[in-house]
Amino acid sequence: MPPTLASLVHHSALKLTVRAGEDRLDVPVRWAHVSELADPVPYMEGGELLLITALKLDAEDPEAMRRYVKRLVGAGVVGLGFAVGVNYDDVPKALVDAAEQEGLPLLEVPRRTPFLAISKAVSAAIAAEQYRAVTAGFAAQRELTKQALSDGPEGLLASLASQVDGWAALYDASGAVVATAPEWAGRRAARLTADVERLRERPAPASAVVGGAGPAENGEAAENADRIELHTLGTGRRPRAALAVGTAAALGTAERYAVHSAIALLTLTTERSRSLHAAEQRIGTAVLRMLLAGEPDHARAVAGDLYGELLDAPFRVIVAERPSAGTEPDGDPLGGLTEVVESAAARSGEAVLVVPEGERLVVLAADGGAAVAAVTRYTAALEGARANGEGREDEELVVGLSAPAGPIAAAAAYRQAEQALSVARRRGRVFVEHEQVAAGSVLPLLADDAVKAFADGLLRALHEHDATGRGDLVASLRAWLSRHGQWDAAAADLGVHRHTLRYRMRRVEEILGRSLDDPDVRMELWLALKATAPE
Repeated sequence: MPPTLASLVHHSALKLTVRAGEDRLDVPVRWAHVSELADPVPYMEGGELLLITALKLDAEDPEAMRRYVKRLVGAGVVGLGFAVGVNYDDVPKALVDAAEQEGLPLLEVPRRTPFLAISKAVSAAIAAEQYRAVTAGFAAQRELTKQALSDGPEGLLASLASQVDGWAALYDASGAVVATAPEWAGRRAARLTADVERLRERPAPASAVVGGAGPAENGEAAENADRIELHTLGTGRRPRAALAVGTAAALGTAERYAVHSAIALLTLTTERSRSLHAAEQRIGTAVLRMLLAGEPDHARAVAGDLYGELLDAPFRVIVAERPSAGTEPDGDPLGGLTEVVESAAARSGEAVLVVPEGERLVVLAADGGAAVAAVTRYTAALEGARANGEGREDEELVVGLSAPAGPIAAAAAYRQAEQALSVARRRGRVFVEHEQVAAGSVLPLLADDAVKAFADGLLRALHEHDATGRGDLVASLRAWLSRHGQWDAAAADLGVHRHTLRYRMRRVEEILGRSLDDPDVRMELWLALKATAPE
């Protein structure tokens, strides 16, 4: 405990006597300061025991003493020591009354007790408290290290919660709760997700203090902390985790040592996990290459139990890329998507294979699992923000999702995801699922500028012929193709004789230099007519 007025009064060598404010002696003393100024307030910081002899004060003037004491209380002075036998033989009644009125503890200092002795006592007590705090901090660090080595983050959190007499929680990179101690803190920690998200947006390392989490629940009154500290974990620019510590009051020096030790140990654990994660990614890259090469058995042998049953059950392939790579160096949309996928998989206990490929990200995730659902929600949020003009450049992302597939069809699923990605890129979308493209019509794809340019070039000679007024070859061709080459039906649609239609089709072949007997030619001409048809 830091020194208090009570501890100084009970100090046998000081012989101090309480003359006012007996009920406020438990207040901590930050320092003992001597000042004979009529107004020492500009030189006070708060928490001081002020020592005076009233050399420049009219201590017997009630009004002057009321003003003097009131200023001291307003400046945060916690006590006033008055030396008797110097300028006054006794503490003046005006000063005693003013101290009583303002609730300021007033201590009588005998002549044989120099102010220096009081200052030394305060200084020694502060030094002793700091030594105890440092010693307790080292002991806490040893205990936290022991728990971290034996029981991992969960054991460390339990030890930290005990040492700060509160609770602690660990969050992953997405802001989801990973572990809490004690168990009842889980609900409390979950309410701080939004605060953790805001903290992650700040440059690391970052910390914040937030208010309480509401009234007690289910008998939690004793544990219902009203002060919570949040700290980011990790050495990179992007935090990889966060720590929350809840207590009933501000942390003391010893508790502060414990929290800082926990941050250091959890950061080491996080960075170690980061190295293991990098090694896992290298294995994942090899497994993916084997799957795409049509070697699922080799892929299973390399993966072992690393991905559980992911390589045996139906999975989806997700391919994501950043369309404007390099334009915003501070942005990391692929990193954000990786966090979303891995956090969702970790919370649901499902395996997921994540492989960075330069400016691309490839993911294998269980069909119908939490990871695929999280990607869908995440990209929908980006799509909505972009539609509202709220999207940021560092969030630009294009994602393609394959249909469900097994290990034998992994290469086909990868191509499907790439095709969906290509469609998303052309349409200015964030996310496209291959099944959606396959279930629709091919006609909307003809709106692509490249297709229109091809169609215009293919039909240009026919349009130029018709512009001379020498026939209606384009309309005749459309009618003939729509009737699948049936002369009579097509001629009836046009209101001409079938011989006239036959003549026009020969002219089409002569002008284009292509035979209408070729099904590929007929297909290209029909798509060209559709692509150039007026809307």
